[in-house]
Amino acid sequence: MNEATQLAEALEELAASGPVEVHEDGEWLAELAGLEYEVRPAGKQALVHLWSESRNLTRRVLRVAERSPERLVLEVQRFGRPKAGRLEFLRANAARPARRITREQFRARFGRMLAEQFPDARAESLTTAADLEHSFSGNYTRGLLIEGRRSWAVLGVSPGEDPATIEAILSFGLLWLDRTRQRAERRGVEGLRLFLPERAGRMTLYRLQAVTPSANVELFEFSETTWLARRVEAGDVGNVESWLTPRREVEATLAAAGRVVERIGALAADAPNAIASAVPPGTREVAFRFRGLEFARWSEGKLVFGFGGERHELARDGWGELETLVRELDLRRNCLAEDVNYPLFRAAPERWLESLVLADPSSVDAQLDPRHLYSQAPAFSGGDRGVMDLLGTTRQGRLVVIELKASEDLHMPIQAVDYWLRVRAHQREGEFASYGYFTGVELDPRPPLLWLVAPGLRFHPATDILLRYLAPEIQVTRIGLNENWRRGLRVIFRM
Repeated sequence: MNEATQLAEALEELAASGPVEVHEDGEWLAELAGLEYEVRPAGKQALVHLWSESRNLTRRVLRVAERSPERLVLEVQRFGRPKAGRLEFLRANAARPARRITREQFRARFGRMLAEQFPDARAESLTTAADLEHSFSGNYTRGLLIEGRRSWAVLGVSPGEDPATIEAILSFGLLWLDRTRQRAERRGVEGLRLFLPERAGRMTLYRLQAVTPSANVELFEFSETTWLARRVEAGDVGNVESWLTPRREVEATLAAAGRVVERIGALAADAPNAIASAVPPGTREVAFRFRGLEFARWSEGKLVFGFGGERHELARDGWGELETLVRELDLRRNCLAEDVNYPLFRAAPERWLESLVLADPSSVDAQLDPRHLYSQAPAFSGGDRGVMDLLGTTRQGRLVVIELKASEDLHMPIQAVDYWLRVRAHQREGEFASYGYFTGVELDPRPPLLWLVAPGLRFHPATDILLRYLAPEIQVTRIGLNENWRRGLRVIFRM
């Protein structure tokens, strides 16, 4: 039996026992997951050809270094390279998660794309491994691109990731840039190059307006078909949707629901300020919230109540049911509630925090003008960001963007500047006055202040790093609150 036949049998036995992973010189070749193979004679030696939908690999087999039921190790030679390498076929106890395979496949393809895009550079240390100590996510491929005496931090995201992961790339990119610059010795790190799928970089490019020029961030979009990358310039940002609802429309909607607003408010007579009514952006509806948690909504003369998908229309004689629901909320969603793990207590913490700030702005800062504090104005699409946006002014007329978060969130600074940029754009256009906001206030033309408000122990450790990379015109203040903020807001630090 010749060597090629023996090798083919060894591979067949290994493949029949379960999932097989291919490693070359210690690197897992995830692109060859679900591989096909063939072994061909080549004189006294053999050629092994491996392929999958995304990768082809052919090696000359010099010898079988190890063979067992668990693995097959070959000493191989790559064409055009004199040095021998090591090709391993390992039986996996279980198939790797599909998401992990996809990310490793992207890492390999990303490395080849960088080599083609930057032929005079070399990519080093490309990895998808998570690093919790330094807040590096395994959702991205990170590494260094070496160009002579210069280097660049690089971060890429696979087209297979969800939109939220793709949009979060800037936070992780800046953290990676900071880490590489800290570790740089002989070779400085010029900046950061981000690689996103085609037509997925608009939001990141928009946010880059808030990043200091010293970060030197370049953004590229690549085609999943050709794997060619194109640098996207600042002028390509286009319009990012953001709008102001005229105050007269908000007031008209509240007036139309006036009798319902009054009657629902009376249901919590023993809990002043517990029930608030608001017009959600882009609607002519009124949402009723009990300490931030929505429990009813009015629209076109009809009132529905309940939570989540379990809502039903209020019948003429159904006010007793609604009153019972409000009593339950008062019992469960109360700062003195005994069961703090009860769903009604834990739900919508950011909204609860927002309701406290709206009820008493001076509890956060005495500078705030209590007459004008707006929630989600301007508004924009994008779903639940997990952060509450408030817009107000100081008593001297300086705009203040306030971001509220009740729990630790690495992305809070970038989400905050996202909102800040939109407020700044509306400010430059003079739209706040024309849409009826801040009536009677002469607004200061300087850029808005930015306040990040959260319980003092809930600021993510990465916050300080990300704030260092914001543009100098963004004046940021972190305001730390007491941990038991539901019992009343108290500022424990301001920095």
